Amino acid sequence: MKIAITGGSGFIGSRLIHHFQDQKYEIINISRTPKTTAHGIRTITWEQLQANVSDLEGVAAIVNLAGESINQRWTPKAKERILQSREKAASQVAQLVARLELKPKVVINASGMSIYGTSETLTFDERSPHREVDFLSGVTQQWERAADFIQGTRLVKIRVGLVLDVKEGAFPKMALPYKLGVGGPIGSGKQWLSWIHIDDMVRLIDFCIQQEDICGPVNATAPNPVTNREFGKVLAATMHRPNLFPLPAFLMKLILGELSVLLLEGQKVLPWVLQEHGFVFKYLTVDKALASIVAKH
Repeated sequence: MKIAITGGSGFIGSRLIHHFQDQKYEIINISRTPKTTAHGIRTITWEQLQANVSDLEGVAAIVNLAGESINQRWTPKAKERILQSREKAASQVAQLVARLELKPKVVINASGMSIYGTSETLTFDERSPHREVDFLSGVTQQWERAADFIQGTRLVKIRVGLVLDVKEGAFPKMALPYKLGVGGPIGSGKQWLSWIHIDDMVRLIDFCIQQEDICGPVNATAPNPVTNREFGKVLAATMHRPNLFPLPAFLMKLILGELSVLLLEGQKVLPWVLQEHGFVFKYLTVDKALASIVAKH
């Protein structure tokens, strides 16, 4: 199987490439710069594709994971980069697909669970309405609207949850206070964390490529979300560290600014589509997921 990927040097993208390599897929990395992402992988730049798209004729799938990291202080310029990078990547993929004579069978376009808005009481799945309540929920709505211009092929929009990995993403930062012996709940501790292990994250993308009847939004979250307080208790027990020192909301806002919304507010998001189609999670519970990650820490 021949697959093209954008954002291959990112957190999820790099792990996805390793997974595709294990599956013996032929991979083409689409990048802004002519660099090699991993051994044996060919890179094509967007500039080259603007001149000639023939190298992508007949690809089975395009996976678009490109976008500016949200793990930075949200200054006005950073917000602009976060939004525009996502809209631009989706627009470029739409134009690319339109120019191909042999369309890919599927385009997997990244999105985020923030599209549902935040709540301590509501439960969301793919049938839930969009709610624009903050910066990220607005970004994900515009991101998906840009992706909807991808025509002529099956489109899957992966609404990514909190991805747990030993080296990258949010986990190393969340684990650091516990490693130092000063861990505890953040804010009220009641906010929901809809998480997923990185191994299941890459597996579900492959699953969505293979399952021809999956189309539209897909929540990339494990079936058992937990509150921040529950997550902290499990993490402390797994790391054999105390869970005694709460981090007040005002301190997080002072340190992180508007970015603190990622830790202080949350959503209870369920993967209804994946479960309906029979996807089998390796990591159903947060204790199993954290045990796997801490063992490698």
